[in-house]
Amino acid sequence: MKKLKLCALALAVLMAGSAKADEGMWLLQLMKQQHSIDMMKKQGLQLEAEDLYNPDGVSLKDAVGIFGGGCTGEIISPEGLILTNHHCGYASIQQHSSVEHDYLTDGFWAKSRSEELPTPGLRFTFVERIEDITEIVNNKIAAKEITEAESFSSSFLMKLANELYDKSDLKGKKGINPKALPFYAGNKFYLFYLKVYEDIRMVAAPPSSVGKFGGETDNWMWPRHTGDFSMFRIYADANGEPAAYSPSNVPLKTKKHLTISIKGLEEGDYAMIMGFPGSTSRYLTVSEVKERMESTNEPRIRIRGARQDVLKEEMAASDKVRIQYANKYASSSNYWKNSIGMNKAIIDNNVLGTKADQEARFAEFAREKGNADYETVVKKIDEAVAKTSPLNYQMTCLREVFFSGIEFGNLRLDKTREALESKDKAKIENSLEGLEDAFNQIHNKDYDHEVDRKVAKVLFPLYAEMVPAEQRPSIYQVIEQKYKGDYNKFVDDMYDKSIFANRANFEKFLKKPTVKAIDKDLALQYAQSKFEALKKISEQLAPLSGELALLHKTYIRGLGEMKLPVPSYPDANFTLRLTYGNVKPYDPKDGVHYKYYTTTQGILEKENPDDREFVVPAKLKELILNKDYGRYALPNGDMPVCFLSTNDITGGNSGSPVLNSKGQLIGCAFDGNWESLSGDINFDNNLQRCINLDIRYVLFILEKLGGCQHLINEMTIAE
Repeated sequence: MKKLKLCALALAVLMAGSAKADEGMWLLQLMKQQHSIDMMKKQGLQLEAEDLYNPDGVSLKDAVGIFGGGCTGEIISPEGLILTNHHCGYASIQQHSSVEHDYLTDGFWAKSRSEELPTPGLRFTFVERIEDITEIVNNKIAAKEITEAESFSSSFLMKLANELYDKSDLKGKKGINPKALPFYAGNKFYLFYLKVYEDIRMVAAPPSSVGKFGGETDNWMWPRHTGDFSMFRIYADANGEPAAYSPSNVPLKTKKHLTISIKGLEEGDYAMIMGFPGSTSRYLTVSEVKERMESTNEPRIRIRGARQDVLKEEMAASDKVRIQYANKYASSSNYWKNSIGMNKAIIDNNVLGTKADQEARFAEFAREKGNADYETVVKKIDEAVAKTSPLNYQMTCLREVFFSGIEFGNLRLDKTREALESKDKAKIENSLEGLEDAFNQIHNKDYDHEVDRKVAKVLFPLYAEMVPAEQRPSIYQVIEQKYKGDYNKFVDDMYDKSIFANRANFEKFLKKPTVKAIDKDLALQYAQSKFEALKKISEQLAPLSGELALLHKTYIRGLGEMKLPVPSYPDANFTLRLTYGNVKPYDPKDGVHYKYYTTTQGILEKENPDDREFVVPAKLKELILNKDYGRYALPNGDMPVCFLSTNDITGGNSGSPVLNSKGQLIGCAFDGNWESLSGDINFDNNLQRCINLDIRYVLFILEKLGGCQHLINEMTIAE
């Protein structure tokens, strides 16, 4: 019962934490309980809590969803039209692109519903319902059905979610997916019923010279002039329910869509963002921040930088390769640069000092309270981190090189080998039947064997420089013994002679499959070795991770108590959140002031025809020079592009709607600023800014550059 009392206490005190004026990724279901709705109103909100989130009716929540697997999108018409970022839609745009139809370079504009492109694999997910299941979990712990540590496990939470779903009125309804998750480090638990639509079609995407203007150079930077948007549409069956693609499907009649405001915005205006922030770590100790810097960010920076140098050179030499690797490069580069910026900002913004101060205050609080668990928890976390740090370094290197960097060699033929050893013809035939799909998955349209070979020749020796011999996968012993440490020769043999290296080798194996061929295949030996290494590190990390999870539960509960009565928010975990703030400039350093918005004048100032990142389309340049902005221009005739707000966001919020005090759409969030890239660990109220695309620039590009007046006509626009 003692544990249950502690958990009950947690439910009360975790509503309390330290939050600065604009800090916080708030749970919509707790707005009234935490009084965050009152704080929003003080800052300028003109709506009621039920307008934002209404468990018994329609609200703004119903116009926002998960786009794909890692972004946010919003509904901007009654007929299922989705607005999200260009970089969120990038994989889909690339999926439809080829040298003949290069939508990445040229853009895509569907002029009618019949031209909207089905996009296999793309999903859009709404939050149908949210339920507090904390008491259910705690009762299971009290009844000793599970341990406290098991309450964090994905297997338990998945099982519980399915059990509750089976008893709910949503059972059997199309597209419903239940998901249970811990919050406040396991002091609370919520069940989300998600409704997933799988017929999503591409509608509009500006050319990359608009949607990615500034490219890698401007990423995470201000001032910004990137038209980072794309549009898709949800299709459903005749009853408006989720359905697989069918020509007979129709645009979804949505129960809520956002009104768009083109009235403009001023410095100090209220701004809120609703979306799905992916992950933050705001409650780390000093030792854990150092671990993030040294065991995750530093190896990631080095490995991704080396791979990207290869990809960049190959993409510049071939349009085919450029299209194939466009999304892979962009995805890699994004968090490569984020890691660089985070480590810099941790030092520049004295995050370690801030965390040390927090630990000192907590130690004093624990002594005054006489709570033994609180008095020892930070020390115990530090001791655990001393063990996890070297393991996490190994894990980062392993994943970045062999699971993210090098694509070839991800397949094992254990079942085929077993079948061949059994000499059972039926088993052998069954095992071989699936290999064609495996071969095609490797040699897919976005894979180039020779490009990947070049990557492997760079990353194999780099890994050896970074990781001691005794910690490397066993394939390195083969390289040393058989190839005398000649990485190039090893890679060439693997990429030339493996069963899966090319169609000829593959067909030869199918005609005469043998255990010997499998055992001597270098790619299969390599795959076996890296999976064994992954398993070994994972097994070492598992008990330590479980220990840290329980320690964090105690630490975060204690921080909540210490910081009463200010309401607090849990770390981001890709669930629906709301953040509020204001439109605001900032001063990054002495003598430097950044105003809160940019205009198309900056596009012309940055233009460089010789640099792919800063090419300006001829038609856009003509529109800018002629000031042909229509009703979207500022009163002085300029055209706004991007603006800053103080909203607290992170990855996953990309594509999120930026709303004004009336809940009207004024922009689309797409980035953060360089000076605050330590924000996932520590929010800095003076420096942290969210970079948003002004909705007026979206509509201007859509109408004037894309010729898509029909899309604007289906929107609800407030002038």
